[in-house]
Amino acid sequence: MSERIYEAMKITDLKDMLKKSGKKYADRIAYQIKIEEGNYQNITHREVREKIDALGTALMDIGLKDKRIAVIGENRWEWEIAYLSIVCGTGIVVPLDKSLPENELKNLIERSEIEAIFYSKKYEPILENAKNEGIGKLKHLISMDLQQHTSGIYSQKELIEKGKQLIKQGDKNFTHAKIDNEKMSIMLFTSGTTSASKIVALSHKNLCSNLMDIASVLDVDETDTFLSFLPLHHVFECTVGFLFALYKGAKTVFCDGMRHIPENMKEYQVTVMASVPAIYERIFKLIRRQLEKQGKVEEILEKEEIYRNNSMEEKKKVFQEIHDMLGGKVKLLISGAASLDAGIEEKYRLLGFNLVQGYGLTETSPVVAMGTKKYYKVGSIGKTVPSVKAKVINTNQEGIGELIVQGPNIMLEYFGNRADTKKVLIDGWFYTGDLAKIDEEGYIFICGRKKSVIVLKNGKNIFPEEMENLINRIEGIEESFVYGKQMSDDKNDIKIFAKLVYNQEIVENTYKVQGEENFYQVINEKIKEINRSMPHYKAIKGITLTQEPLIKTTTNKIKRQNNLEQIRKEEAMCH
Repeated sequence: MSERIYEAMKITDLKDMLKKSGKKYADRIAYQIKIEEGNYQNITHREVREKIDALGTALMDIGLKDKRIAVIGENRWEWEIAYLSIVCGTGIVVPLDKSLPENELKNLIERSEIEAIFYSKKYEPILENAKNEGIGKLKHLISMDLQQHTSGIYSQKELIEKGKQLIKQGDKNFTHAKIDNEKMSIMLFTSGTTSASKIVALSHKNLCSNLMDIASVLDVDETDTFLSFLPLHHVFECTVGFLFALYKGAKTVFCDGMRHIPENMKEYQVTVMASVPAIYERIFKLIRRQLEKQGKVEEILEKEEIYRNNSMEEKKKVFQEIHDMLGGKVKLLISGAASLDAGIEEKYRLLGFNLVQGYGLTETSPVVAMGTKKYYKVGSIGKTVPSVKAKVINTNQEGIGELIVQGPNIMLEYFGNRADTKKVLIDGWFYTGDLAKIDEEGYIFICGRKKSVIVLKNGKNIFPEEMENLINRIEGIEESFVYGKQMSDDKNDIKIFAKLVYNQEIVENTYKVQGEENFYQVINEKIKEINRSMPHYKAIKGITLTQEPLIKTTTNKIKRQNNLEQIRKEEAMCH
């Protein structure tokens, strides 16, 4: 467990957080929104809190007290205001995945028993259908885009104005609403298929303990600017991006899309970003290509060695031109939601970027552990945050076992699912399903998912994530999927195979080859090089190449089961 490095403002619930941070940072900018190129709208922290109070008051006025209300849409300030107006006195918030197809979305509307939903324009036809078909309990549609109410659809903007009037007339139902910080206030769906996805029940106490923990180990303050990119329904972005920025009185700006991350970082002078490994790998490749064009790669590599042991501040000065590619103000990059390749992590740090790994799950609100300026080791997710304990159980000879954790951030239950709750919550400990080892100083190293480990005939364990990190370093490989394949009637006769997604243009330019057969040959040679660097039992026995992306969640996590099923289908068609 790491110690508290910084003073964290004490809060009991999210309403308390808004009140205390609102007082402290009232006149600072909370959101900077691009209206058009070069033209921005600023919303202060005071205005944010006024909008939340007004919207919450209006929601209660239309009969939504203690009801379940969903939010769906792209990242935008209206999404965040809606979330807080629900959770800070009205009812239970249900953030929904914006990438779900219509049938799955309707399934979740039914399962969560929501009575109202805030949404962005593109979801209107689906949601009108759902309401007209009488799916679940859905009664009220609230548009984030409409300027005024139209046939059966509320305008969020107009509800805010209505709420302001009600408050002026003395309506205190929302502003004086008491929060029970230990009961379910947030319902989150895990990223399985909807029938298999579980509903994680979180409380204010869960989220607030996590906010205080994060604040006590990360050097973030009201002068910082956060880039919001990961989907807001995902608990990593929700806690570490959205709620934490409001807690610290910082400014949030919204990304124009994955391709625009570097230019947005420059445009808004971003200082803090929480994202997934795939994004940091992508940014690193863009930087490298830029340096290749300028013929500076050798010079940079030499400098990296010379300044390897210097402080981050000194490295930043040495590599200022690289920092300037991302706006020159980056103070902290947080990687979470999947495993980050230690090689990429080290590269960022050699260039003076403070890139740290965090680790958590939806069930842990989410942060369990995090690297910090003070507590840091390449390849590790750091130590647990101050109020969380962790240990590994059922360890093998290498000290690898299942990671189990305990703390005030652990979910209440899987809502309506006692059987699955009992499997993961045992004697106050949450069983993560992740395999890890903890060194003598308390640093945690994640090895892979318990479910995805491949067990060979000789009893050796293969962690696909570790192999994929090695493969993804091959120039031209965008992503990879490592799996075990039964080679004979003996079900223990398993060999390692990999499906590789390649970028044709990069493969052609890097290896000066044309045609699929040649692509296969050069990439296969690279795989053989990897095989030579590892024990023979880990060797990859066969590869398939594709340009089709792997099946992933909205936070870019590989869906192992779905990819396996697809591979088996493809193999069956070939035979």
